[in-house]
Amino acid sequence: MAQVTISSVEKYFGTAYIVRGVSVEIADGEFCVLVGPSGCGKTTLLRMIAGLEEISGGSIEIGGRVVNNLPPKERDIAMVFQSYALYPHMTVFDNMAFSMKLAGESREKMRQRVDVAAKILGLTDYLERYPRQLSGGQRQRVAMGRAIVRNPQVFLFDEPLSNLDAKLRVSMRTELKAIHQRLRTTSIYVTHDQIEAMTMADKIVVMNAGKVEQTGSPLDLYDHPANLFVAGFIGSPAMNFLRGTVRRNGSGMVVNLAPGLDMPTQSMAVREGQEVTLGVRPEHFSVRTSGVKAEVKVVEPTGADTQIACTIAGNEVVAIFRERHEFKPGESIGLYPELTHVFDPASGARL
Repeated sequence: MAQVTISSVEKYFGTAYIVRGVSVEIADGEFCVLVGPSGCGKTTLLRMIAGLEEISGGSIEIGGRVVNNLPPKERDIAMVFQSYALYPHMTVFDNMAFSMKLAGESREKMRQRVDVAAKILGLTDYLERYPRQLSGGQRQRVAMGRAIVRNPQVFLFDEPLSNLDAKLRVSMRTELKAIHQRLRTTSIYVTHDQIEAMTMADKIVVMNAGKVEQTGSPLDLYDHPANLFVAGFIGSPAMNFLRGTVRRNGSGMVVNLAPGLDMPTQSMAVREGQEVTLGVRPEHFSVRTSGVKAEVKVVEPTGADTQIACTIAGNEVVAIFRERHEFKPGESIGLYPELTHVFDPASGARL
């Protein structure tokens, strides 16, 4: 295990500035997830940590050692790719033991290490099978087993669950988290799926356009997003954003969305007359007669909750309720925000 320190790392592809001075510190034994939209630079950053891409500036340290100029095999890392990258002509055992075989390890040691990894991953009964005889989830376990037997300082995961179906991805998320809790090996995981990030990470690094927007624990990012981008990216369905003007209402403040439509805010960092963007998560609405008038457009019951799409002052808004309601399209209801976030519309920063 080892701490990973990324300091002002940059990457150019020709004149294209892909990674823009990224600095992140990942503690020993931590599970860190790099998350962001496609093209934000997260996979490029992971490949630079692995040594598969040269860095254009800055430094990367693994276990206190600068690895900028070291080849991948000397960095003591193991990488699990999106594609399983298994050798089709080799058995599960031989796939998992391949790196040890290249290193000249004895058959006895290979058997011992593979048996331990197979037990952790539930692959003991499949060691003599070939990849074609396995399901997608089993193949991904073999790819992880191949990484585990190397006993590296750092695991690197490049969207390893994206090729699996939705149900299997959920179960594999749980398995991956359980494996990390057992091994406690420093892990860096790339995904564009913020649900994966929220459920698996000790630390999340939200990236956008090659730079870090915010770093923190899953609940810290959910409860205290630093800006509009993080607020809209973390959480599913995404946070609702409504433009308005702050005005005083008695002893408190409200955001005026349209004539006669005021939405309360708990923020103490706003002043009367200020233009703001008000953020409300779908799950933070309640139905009250004193709420803001909203027209129901679509009702989506899932059993566990009820999701509605509606309009408030011409804005599309999504709300989710754990309790069951008999909403009907075209119906007018009162939506009350139990918790709000306020952002500066120009800079996007949280107020």
